[in-house]
Amino acid sequence: MRGTVSEKLSGFLEQVNIAAEEARQNNIAYIPEVVRGNLDKLAAFIPQGPELAFVEDRVFKAATHNISARVYSPVQATENSVSNAKKLPVLLHFHGGGHMCGSVDLYDPISRKLAVQGHCIVICVEYRLAPEYPYPAGLDDCEYALINYKEILTGLNFNEQVYILGDSAGGAICTSLSMRAAHNSAIKIDKQILVYPSVDYSMRLPSIDENGDRFLLEKPRIIWYFENYFQSNESRIEVSPLYNMHKNIAPSLVITAGCDPLRDEGLAYVEALEQSGNKVEHHHFSGMIHAYMLLESMVESECAQTYQYITNFIKA
Repeated sequence: MRGTVSEKLSGFLEQVNIAAEEARQNNIAYIPEVVRGNLDKLAAFIPQGPELAFVEDRVFKAATHNISARVYSPVQATENSVSNAKKLPVLLHFHGGGHMCGSVDLYDPISRKLAVQGHCIVICVEYRLAPEYPYPAGLDDCEYALINYKEILTGLNFNEQVYILGDSAGGAICTSLSMRAAHNSAIKIDKQILVYPSVDYSMRLPSIDENGDRFLLEKPRIIWYFENYFQSNESRIEVSPLYNMHKNIAPSLVITAGCDPLRDEGLAYVEALEQSGNKVEHHHFSGMIHAYMLLESMVESECAQTYQYITNFIKA
């Protein structure tokens, strides 16, 4: 069933849909640089994040390349890692953007809010993007960061609790890491937090069509994202977290949106977690669209509630 969008978003969507129709009539093709720029324009709708005691860009040194990340803490760093201050859990934040777009800078206000409200250290990872770096490059970067997160936390007081959070493609990364954890004991996840996650690369569930037009994220763009991400004829079923469930996934928080083309796969993932005996908490925003967290100035109460669900889950 097609979702019914909140009136808070109707004016914005009307403008977006007029521009999209003009692009179609002029046969304007998707171009990575243009699509990335368009996503970055949503920064205008995200209020500036709170000031923090510590924010610093740091670098993971993998075997073949460096992986940039930004570290946030509500507590100031010390000269050494030992102090009387309370040790904080660590949250790895993987941004969305279809595996092709998004950045630490775009998601900076969100990372800041997560650090303050969750009272945790946040690491937002600048993983490699397609088409320049197709699957599994970005996922491998995030796995490296998850396994080696302590490498870039010098001077910060952290405990052994490790959480992962991602929206959209970031949710795909989280759930893919949870999938990999079944075969890699080096991957430790204590909780995973998923916001309108992408978990089914086969695009076979009804909401892809039901909500696949005029709700910002449209089906043709999802197809284009995946065609650029998967360049080696990978089996879309074998790489989809939805179809590779196991019984030892960390307690999960899943947030879905009623006007999202990815709605049904998020709901199916919740059901699969439950049927496999995993702990899951689920919240649904019926009038919201995909990427509503990047539109906070228009949907303040829904974003505030989302952050509250995340905070409660982190602190539980």
